[in-house]
Amino acid sequence: MSTSAISSAAVSAAEPAAPSRLRFGAAFRWAAPSATIVVLLIAAWEIYVRVSGVRPQVLPSPSRIATQGWAHRDAIADNAAATLQVTVVGFAVSLLVAWALAVAVDFSPWLRRAVVPLFVVSQTLPIIAIAPLLIIWFGFGLLPKILVIALATFFPMAIGLIEGFAAADRDARSLLASMGASRWQQFRYVRLPSAMPRFFTSLRIGITYAVVGAIFAEYAGASAGLGIYMSQQKNSFRTDLVLAAVVVTAVISVTLFLLTYLVERLVAPWAMERRPR
Repeated sequence: MSTSAISSAAVSAAEPAAPSRLRFGAAFRWAAPSATIVVLLIAAWEIYVRVSGVRPQVLPSPSRIATQGWAHRDAIADNAAATLQVTVVGFAVSLLVAWALAVAVDFSPWLRRAVVPLFVVSQTLPIIAIAPLLIIWFGFGLLPKILVIALATFFPMAIGLIEGFAAADRDARSLLASMGASRWQQFRYVRLPSAMPRFFTSLRIGITYAVVGAIFAEYAGASAGLGIYMSQQKNSFRTDLVLAAVVVTAVISVTLFLLTYLVERLVAPWAMERRPR
């Protein structure tokens, strides 16, 4: 094999690695400022607790939260799994209903005028007051928790889809109509793809609300979950374990949030290309 062929092969083998390094560098630059602030806040928190001598029942240090959380990791993990299960099921139901109603609204102007105001009204309901009532009406099973999560997450996803469908390019729709395309074909080839950027933005908002909704529902009444675990530890004055559960809740929320980017890359990569950098 000639020297030039070997060089070409080496360059070809190196080419795929360059985008990976660029993506890693971009991700590091994106995360570094937030990570720096978090590290500084934790360090200041640790120093303050050690210097002031405040009681752990009032304000435990980050190191105590970490050690006690690890010591009780089995109980926290079991309750986290229960919360994650409720979150995923409730959010999936909310997502399916949001898609079904958004598509129906897009095909029916009358339905848009009828139900969109009701979507807005649903957001005026205080979840913290509704959750206990749902527990009273439907018991301690899965249904009331799904309803709480649906109330917390349905609105942003439904409105994101409805506005995304309505924002489709009119020239593209007119072109397809002039070519004899049906309303469904216009929806499939123009309105649906154009709605993806707004949908995934609203999906990210909804998935964070889902975890909060699950915690609220468990606080109101549950046999397992991080919400009921926090309530039990609060009553036992174990502030360190309450905060350990809060950290786990935050990790779950951030993980689900980041997973939406992976889903977007797989389902609608063009939506990521349109996002400003």
